[in-house]
Amino acid sequence: MTVVDRGSGPPLVLIPGLQGRWEYVAPAADALAAYFRVLSFPLCDEPLAGVPFDPARGLDSYTDQVSVILEHARVDRAAICGISFGGLIAARFAALHPNQTAALILVSTPPFRMSLKRRHRIYVRLPWLLGPLLLLEAPWRLGPELRRAIPDPAARRRFSLSALKTLVRAPVSVSRMAARTRVMTRVDVRGDCERIASPTLIITGEPGLDYVVPTEGSSEYARLIPGARATVLERTGHLGSVTRPEVFAALVRAFVAHEAGLRWPDAAA
Repeated sequence: MTVVDRGSGPPLVLIPGLQGRWEYVAPAADALAAYFRVLSFPLCDEPLAGVPFDPARGLDSYTDQVSVILEHARVDRAAICGISFGGLIAARFAALHPNQTAALILVSTPPFRMSLKRRHRIYVRLPWLLGPLLLLEAPWRLGPELRRAIPDPAARRRFSLSALKTLVRAPVSVSRMAARTRVMTRVDVRGDCERIASPTLIITGEPGLDYVVPTEGSSEYARLIPGARATVLERTGHLGSVTRPEVFAALVRAFVAHEAGLRWPDAAA
C-alpha cells in the first residue's frame, strides 16, 4: 500500500483530486505538515495504490480506502480534507464514519451531479483520443488564476516548471480521469451532507477565477451540511491549495484548532 506520511501533530487525511495522484497536492501536503501529521495516497484505482478497487461501487471504493489508510496508520480519528474530486470522497466518508471524522474540509468540491460542457463530454467518451486536448487547454483555463495567485512572473514560471516536472514524474491516466469524471457526474451526495455531524469548512476560490468547478456549486455544501462554515481563499480559483499552500494550511489549522477539539503540543499551539 502506498501511503505518504509527513509531519507530526493531529492527523489529517489529504484526499487528492481527479488526477488520482497525491503528487499533485504535494505543496498542500508539505504546508499542512507544518501543523499536522498528513496522510495522503494515490486513489485506489491507481496501479501504485496497492488497495482493491471495485468500479461498480463508485465512491464507496474510495471511502473504504480512507478507512484502510487510517487503520494502517493506527489512527482512530482524523481531520478529513478532500480537494476537488477528493471532496466528494471526503463528504461520503464523513457521513459514513462520523466517529473517525474529527473535522471535514472540502476544497473546491464539484457540485452534485456536476454537468459537463459538450467538449468535455466528448473527452470522457473518448479519453485516449481527446483527453490530451483537455490537458493542452489547461494553460488557457488556469492562466488568469495563476497570474492572480502568483503575480511575480519569475515565481509563476517556477511554479509552472514544477507542475511540468510533476506531470513527468507522476503521469496521469486520462482513461482513469475519465472514469472518475463519470462517477462525479452521477453521484449525488446531498443525502450524505445532511448526515454529516463533524465540524465542516468549505473552501472555495474567488468566483471569477475558478474555471474548473463553479464556486456557487461548491458553496452549496455550506447550505446542506449542518453548521458548516465557508471561506474564500483570496486570489485563487481552483488551485489555491497548491498556488498559495501556506495560506491554505493556515486556514485549515485555524479551523481545526477552534472547531474540532484536536490538540497540538505547546510549541505548535
